[in-house]
Amino acid sequence: MIADWWQRSPRLSGRELILVALTAALVALIQFWPLILNLGSAIPLDLGDPLPQAWQVAWDGHALMTQPLSFFQSNQFWPLHDTLAFSDALVGYAPAGMIGSGPEAAVARYDLLFLFAFALCFFGAYLLARELGAPPWAALVAGAAFAYAPWRLEQGGHLHVISSGGIPIALALLLRGYRRQAGGLIFAGWVVAAWQLSLGFSLGLPLIYLLALLAAVAAVVWWRAGRPAPARRAVIATLAGGALLAATAFLLSRPYLRVLDSYPEAERSANLVSYYSPPLKAFIAAPETNLIWGSATAPVRAGIDAIAEKTLFPGLMILLLALVGLSWKGYPRGLRIGLGVAALAAAILSLGFAAEGIAGWLPYRWLFELLPGWQGIRVPGRLQTITSLLLALLAAGGAARIGAAVAARSRNELFAGASAALLTLLVLIEGSGIVYPHPRVPTAPASLSGLRQPLLQLPAQAPDNRRYLLWSTDGFPKMLNGRTGFQPRYFAATLRAVDGLGSVQSLEDLRSRGVATIVINEQLPGGERLAAAAERLLPVSGVASERRGRLLILRLPPAGAKPLGPPR
Repeated sequence: MIADWWQRSPRLSGRELILVALTAALVALIQFWPLILNLGSAIPLDLGDPLPQAWQVAWDGHALMTQPLSFFQSNQFWPLHDTLAFSDALVGYAPAGMIGSGPEAAVARYDLLFLFAFALCFFGAYLLARELGAPPWAALVAGAAFAYAPWRLEQGGHLHVISSGGIPIALALLLRGYRRQAGGLIFAGWVVAAWQLSLGFSLGLPLIYLLALLAAVAAVVWWRAGRPAPARRAVIATLAGGALLAATAFLLSRPYLRVLDSYPEAERSANLVSYYSPPLKAFIAAPETNLIWGSATAPVRAGIDAIAEKTLFPGLMILLLALVGLSWKGYPRGLRIGLGVAALAAAILSLGFAAEGIAGWLPYRWLFELLPGWQGIRVPGRLQTITSLLLALLAAGGAARIGAAVAARSRNELFAGASAALLTLLVLIEGSGIVYPHPRVPTAPASLSGLRQPLLQLPAQAPDNRRYLLWSTDGFPKMLNGRTGFQPRYFAATLRAVDGLGSVQSLEDLRSRGVATIVINEQLPGGERLAAAAERLLPVSGVASERRGRLLILRLPPAGAKPLGPPR
């Protein structure tokens, strides 16, 4: 059965691929329609991580054009090194970052990439389902189920997590390439896998291990089949593609390893991973932003902390279709069993592990302790991406079985397509982003051009630093501010010096740390208090002040210059 299925690689016309791509784009536009009306001024979900991620993509493009050999030396957390590697750097989106400049362009770019990510997930899952044997109308269900599984809505603030369309596309290209012994498709599959890795290790590393597991399974099947000789072009493409993926992993890992060596506070400890590990009931907790299940599962969410990382509801419609798909004969029995077991295994892994007790040794703990690189994955729940893909492929089988039953009963094939269209619509409604929040992005109060760098912008709480990063896309001035998943000790020490702002010694401490200009934003919480404290010091000998709108700017003399004097 598997051997027969292996020979049945479906024909995919250019017309079909274009129609699916257009459908994927149209669905994304409908689901998140406010973004199109507010490109550059609104951003999806919240004003948290989307702001620094918009800065990341902008920096990627800027660095690619101006300092490619110092790509990871970003303008945040001066004077620390490899600061772009403090979180997943979205390197694969660097070409997009080369288009446009400034905060408005950064937000518009982020909005478009957000839509692109959902559309690519739809297209990729469709492509993989088709290659596995699903008819076109059933593969649409797979696309909708992967791209719009309800749990994904809560990850909308993590572009490196929702940008997972490269996973099914790489798998589809590799499967199709090896089936047809087509070197070009095989190499393209490895290229897409390398691109997916370049978006971040959160999903890139699990993809590498998934490919290694599939390679081991393929090796066993090949051995049992009598070790048939592969085509020379397939071998060359595999070696070249594998080398490309390995080189990408090596080059991208260098700055992250340097960060771990230089900044012990960046280490993802077992306690941190256990904090982000969701409980079992997370599978029935839908995000608050979900149209159908958000309110219904509110009591479940109320008992779960760190909500953004712990809602794993896969979708009732998707789950039911996947269960039906387990018995669809269009997939070989071994494939159906493999998809089902793998989906269960991925779901268990997404639970992570507890800090203590028996749950402290769930399977994820073994991966964390034993597999190279796995310690860099902070949030186990993001493995629900793999679970969703596997369920989506089974859901396509379920849709195909239902469609076939409808066609047999009505004796009309058109009804099969109509039933699949209805199922696709139901999946899209269940995972709808129609009511998704799209807050307006705060605009910079005034230009910072011409100020001597590095800057320290105050207040410097997490929400403030996110804004400063976005605003810094106007020229990318060096600054001590920054935002990441951990707080560098150097920046923490700088903030302690700020606590005493209002004394000459505080200004001296900041000057000794290399601060050239202090910018106090009175519009932000705590800004007026800081500005008033600073103004009471002025005029301090050697410190010049300036106002730009609601900004109070203090220009400090260079370190080593004449000591600052008391107020006159």
